[in-house]
Amino acid sequence: MISVQNISKIYGDRKVLDIPTLEIPKGESFGLVGNNGAGKTTLFSLLLDLIEPSSGFISIDGIKVNESELWKTKVSAFIDETFLIGYLTPEEYFYFLGELRGQNKATVDEFLKHFTDFFNGEILNAKKYIRDLSKGNQKKVGIVGALIGNPEIIILDEPFANLDPSTQIKLKKLIKDWRQNEQVTFLISSHDLAHTTEVSNRIVLLNRGVIVRDIQTSPETLQELENFFAGTSEIE
Repeated sequence: MISVQNISKIYGDRKVLDIPTLEIPKGESFGLVGNNGAGKTTLFSLLLDLIEPSSGFISIDGIKVNESELWKTKVSAFIDETFLIGYLTPEEYFYFLGELRGQNKATVDEFLKHFTDFFNGEILNAKKYIRDLSKGNQKKVGIVGALIGNPEIIILDEPFANLDPSTQIKLKKLIKDWRQNEQVTFLISSHDLAHTTEVSNRIVLLNRGVIVRDIQTSPETLQELENFFAGTSEIE
């Protein structure tokens, strides 16, 4: 479904990303981990055509993302708060996204009923603008917004950050349920190794812009990653 071919990104004399090839099939829950500056957000930004590659291309179902917009109906993302519209209420934001994706208010309202527990009574009917919500509640709005319209690919950057433990647990269940029931492809980048390993059936480890390990998750994966980041083992 997603194909990365000879993709690179260079800023000045610094190459921040260099991936010869990477294939992500439909229905996979794909976790991307790495330290700050590893290239995780750069890869997602290239995939979403937010920045131009220095070389190579990324395609979705055979469509190169920087040459056509046809892929955009398949993909939804929440990378950071810039994806939100702060002067709207959560309801207005959800209706706006629904309209973009061909859904009316009634359909969106019915969809939002599935997230009553996730919202914990703090999002809908709160009579607040998104900009006035806590960071955690803004994150909830962004994540649920990314799910509207039945996208085939959902990209989430640091989805567990700023969420309290109860909401993190709910989010992990949500991702697992959607992957199994909707055949959605999830791409998740996070510094939280435990959560990412738990919700991903595949982990790619980026280090200084290159893939140093591509792992099918197993009971040993978390320890393997922890050893790498602790500097007690080398992953080649």
